Amino acid sequence: MKILAISDEESRFLWEFFDKSKLEGIDLIISCGDLDPYYLSFLATLSSVPVLYVHGNHDKAYQKIPPEGCICIEDQIYVHEGVRILGLGGSMRYSQGPHQYTEWQMRQRMAKLKLKLLKKRGFDILVTHAPAYQLNDGRDLPHQGFQTFLKLIEKYRPKFFLHGHVHLSYGRNHKRYDKYQDTHVINAYERCVFDYEDEHPEEALFY
Repeated sequence: MKILAISDEESRFLWEFFDKSKLEGIDLIISCGDLDPYYLSFLATLSSVPVLYVHGNHDKAYQKIPPEGCICIEDQIYVHEGVRILGLGGSMRYSQGPHQYTEWQMRQRMAKLKLKLLKKRGFDILVTHAPAYQLNDGRDLPHQGFQTFLKLIEKYRPKFFLHGHVHLSYGRNHKRYDKYQDTHVINAYERCVFDYEDEHPEEALFY
């Protein structure tokens, strides 16, 4: 399964210079947040695959303009071709804006998922906006990651963890790819393509 992961910045390659051939072979599109809802609607309209998304901390517009034709997987386990995908959007709380959570609030969200996780026997891909604590995150509060995500990875050992929020353009040596225990960690900033079945995705990531 080939997956297009996107986050934080609309790709001119896909939006302004779009050609359907650029999505050939893509089986699923996953947004990790902070993207124009019209951009997601555009991708959903011009592709024939599901477009999944979680909210970023700057996605206030989604309350009035939800992305048409797209599927919100917040606090859900979405199954696509047998692959279980868990969504937990938002960032660390640093203001009164929407889609921001304290560590305790994120832990409560995870606790409410216990029954779903039990029924689905875990998950294969964790999709978030913020990174995990001290795993490609920032040290300032707005970009600090959640310890809750580390606990989820340690307990359920998903194959992939997709996040955004920390832009590769920030100049802080943030990584596109990392690994935590057995989980492949991908920063979806702007766009990248990977194959779910690939045992060494770091060698085949396409930007």
